[in-house]
Amino acid sequence: MITVTTNKTDHGGDIRLSGIAKTYGSFTAVHPLDLTVPQGSFFALLGASGCGKTTTLRMIAGLEEPSAGTVHLGDQDVTALPPYKRPVNTVFQSYALFPHLDIFENVAFGLRRRGIKSVKKQVGDMLDLVQLGEQARKKPHQLSGGQQQRVAVARALINHPKVLLLDEPLGALDLKLRRQMQLELKRIQTEVGITFVHVTHDQEEAMTMADTVAVMNAGRVEQLGSPTDLYENPRTTFVANFLGTSNFIEAEVDSKSGDDIVLKAGGGKLVLPEARCGAATTPGGKVLVGVRPEKISLTHADDAGEIPEGRNRINGKITNGSFIGVCTQYVVDSAVCPDFEVYVQNVDRDTRLVPGADVVLHWSPAHTFGLDAAQDIDAGVEEGAAA
Repeated sequence: MITVTTNKTDHGGDIRLSGIAKTYGSFTAVHPLDLTVPQGSFFALLGASGCGKTTTLRMIAGLEEPSAGTVHLGDQDVTALPPYKRPVNTVFQSYALFPHLDIFENVAFGLRRRGIKSVKKQVGDMLDLVQLGEQARKKPHQLSGGQQQRVAVARALINHPKVLLLDEPLGALDLKLRRQMQLELKRIQTEVGITFVHVTHDQEEAMTMADTVAVMNAGRVEQLGSPTDLYENPRTTFVANFLGTSNFIEAEVDSKSGDDIVLKAGGGKLVLPEARCGAATTPGGKVLVGVRPEKISLTHADDAGEIPEGRNRINGKITNGSFIGVCTQYVVDSAVCPDFEVYVQNVDRDTRLVPGADVVLHWSPAHTFGLDAAQDIDAGVEEGAAA
């Protein structure tokens, strides 16, 4: 069983999943999982299709019955309660707005269904929250995709749920609008202060909005933490590859020097802080050394003497360079990695850095992390690229 939790100060509105699991015949969609989502947080379940994230969300909503385990919302065990009796609302990718009702009546629907007759102020306040007050009498088809999505959020929030569940809510939007809505959803969550649980396959989306991200893989939580912690300190190759791009070097522990480990790789030596190594550090042990492409500097071989002392260094030859505006992405062939990726910000471009040029890759040892060499170097690569 996997147990994951995050820091919290008020337990009254937490979501607590205890030993929750879901099987369909011989297939296990979600392995037994203990997970706590703190009240008032923006929490993301991130993973590729089929990893179990949507099934987990649906068990919180009551749309799927767990095969084992319990679901608590605050102190209330809601495992056996139907969806309409749970203090949660769900926003789906399709929005599911009523096309024959205007925006005001779409948002008012839940209140009217509960027999509340005076809805004007509540609906007006909610439309103001999502910045659609002037669109109240338009029909859904007259709004953009992003506006429709905000209507769906307003309709869910007006019922004052303890938890808002978001199932790929931005998936139907184009890239520019999706990025705008990421910031908009975060603003709304901050203003209303309730718990948001967001399912997505999009790494940028999760890292932009969420306070805490649970990276799921094959029905299990691979790692849980803040976006910064997951990116800077991945504990598995899957997380390192799924969240962005990582370069991996197969190395062997040579010795220890204070708080650092000295490694042998490709005839040279690299330094890794022991605190950032998730593998055995005894001499002769194998380690996968990881470094992100944007942490690396690229210097033409003619200027190698200008590189400061104390940096990790690798010699190589540029095989490809792609200008993408913000940076130039280089691929470098070296003795330790045939396809080393380097992202160089386009500030002062060195025109000598072209395919065929001899270069030195160098970076601060502090930007290096180490993982168990028994792991698959390519785990998470295809999933990350597909998302």
